[in-house]
Amino acid sequence: MFRGVNPINLDAKGRMAVPARYREQIQSSCDGYLVATIDTEERCLLLYPLPDWEDIQRKIEALPSFNPAARRIQRLLIGHATDLEMDGSGRLLLPAPLREYAELDKKVVLLGQGRKFEIWSEEHWNRTREQYLKEVEGGNALPDDLQTLSL
Repeated sequence: MFRGVNPINLDAKGRMAVPARYREQIQSSCDGYLVATIDTEERCLLLYPLPDWEDIQRKIEALPSFNPAARRIQRLLIGHATDLEMDGSGRLLLPAPLREYAELDKKVVLLGQGRKFEIWSEEHWNRTREQYLKEVEGGNALPDDLQTLSL
């Protein structure tokens, strides 16, 4: 289970060090093999352990290819999906096209989302988080289904 906000620096080659607290879990769940793709709603990346991504890809591939919206999602998510391998130092090399899409520079945020991570530029994440917090203050935070959730 991946959770937490983790500020990380990318090196000049586009590598990011996975925080030590996730490395063992990544190693045991997928032998260090992950898949990164774009998020179609925000300028960030999605990072999945390989077995989880394979389940998602099967579902995306099963969508009807004659449906224009389904075909668009297939092209975007599967087309940008890139296999990554965590090296012996716990680093991942994020390919240039993915870094460009998410506008990643030196400072990034690795955001745990349960079974996956999101990778954001630090600046974009901070702006988006502030927007989300304003929506919470304005009473627009929870969909109806979650109104009865007790935390």
